[in-house]
Amino acid sequence: MAQRSVALALALWCLVAGGEAVWLELSTTKTKCFSEEIQSNIVVIGDYYILFEGYPTRAVLSAKVTSPYGNVLHHKDKVIQGQFSFNTAEAGIYLACFWVDNVDKEMVVNLNLDWKTGIATKDWDALAKTERLEGAALELAKLETAAQAIHENLLYLRSKEADMRDVSDWINFKITWLSLMSLSVCIIASIVQLWHLKRFFRKKKLI
Repeated sequence: MAQRSVALALALWCLVAGGEAVWLELSTTKTKCFSEEIQSNIVVIGDYYILFEGYPTRAVLSAKVTSPYGNVLHHKDKVIQGQFSFNTAEAGIYLACFWVDNVDKEMVVNLNLDWKTGIATKDWDALAKTERLEGAALELAKLETAAQAIHENLLYLRSKEADMRDVSDWINFKITWLSLMSLSVCIIASIVQLWHLKRFFRKKKLI
C-alpha cells in the first residue's frame, strides 16, 4: 500500500510540479523572454545567472519580470546573476525578459534560468524536519499537496473553458446578426434596383 501511495504521489508530482531550467542565448541585438501561463495565488521562484564558460567577466545583463497586466515584479540592471520570487495576483501569462550590456555585437552569452512554480517551490526537506515527517507520511503529504494543486488547476481550466464558451457564443451571435443584416441589405438593394429598372423601362416605353 505504501509503495502504491509513493508511486501515485510521484505521478501526480510530475503532472503539477512546475519546475524548469532553460538556457537562453543573449546578444546585444535581441531581448530573450521566457513566458508561462499561471493561475492566481501561485508561488513563483526564479534564479538566473550568466554562464562564464569562455566569456569575459565584463558581460552583464538586465532582467525584468512582468505580470499579465504589465506590472513589474522584478527588475535588475547590470548584474551577472539574480533571484526573484512572488505570489501571482492574477491569472495569465507571466513574462521574464533578459538582455545583455557591455559586450561586443557578435558575442553571444549563455544564461541559465531556473523557473519554478507551485508545489515545485516547496522545500520538502525543511517541511519534513518541521512537521517531523518521514517515509510514507512525507509521501502522503506530497500526495495531498499534489492532489490539491491538480484540483485547483482543474477548476482554473474549467473557468477558462467557461470564459471561452461565452466568447464563442458571443462571436456566433455577432456573426449570425451580421449575416442576417448583410442578407437584408442585399435583398433591399435588389428590390431597389428592380424598382429603378422598372421605372427606366417604363419611361423608355419598353414595357
